[in-house]
Amino acid sequence: MKKFDAEIAVGIFVFIGIVCMGYISVNLGKINLWGEHYYQVKAVFSSVKGLKKNTVVEISGVEVGKVKDIKLVDYQAEVELLIQDNIKLQEDAIASIRTKGLLGEKYVEITPGGSDELVGHGGSLHETEPPLDIEKLIGNFIFGKVKD
Repeated sequence: MKKFDAEIAVGIFVFIGIVCMGYISVNLGKINLWGEHYYQVKAVFSSVKGLKKNTVVEISGVEVGKVKDIKLVDYQAEVELLIQDNIKLQEDAIASIRTKGLLGEKYVEITPGGSDELVGHGGSLHETEPPLDIEKLIGNFIFGKVKD
């Protein structure tokens, strides 16, 4: 009888451990099991150097979405953004590609506009800023092509 009680206790302990590991994995991996709702917005950039799919989209430093897809359309980069439903973007909002940290991780920053018109599902952000090309700036500085 005592062996049977010990096996049940070990089984319960293992089950609780597996549930805890699953919970930690979902939270650390930012996996959304309950389906957060997003709407899709497009932005066209002249360059998206270093930007990747599933990159963060931020407004004022707060994560509000992610990059769904990047494709080349008429020699320009068309970026599809997924924005949380509770976030409303103005028609004149500016989408910029910025660098986070010393390692140069790219992300999309949206600066809200002042328009009363909102961008809906499938809409476009017309104001965009490509990433700053630091290598080009350093090269121009070294070879004296920078003007005062």
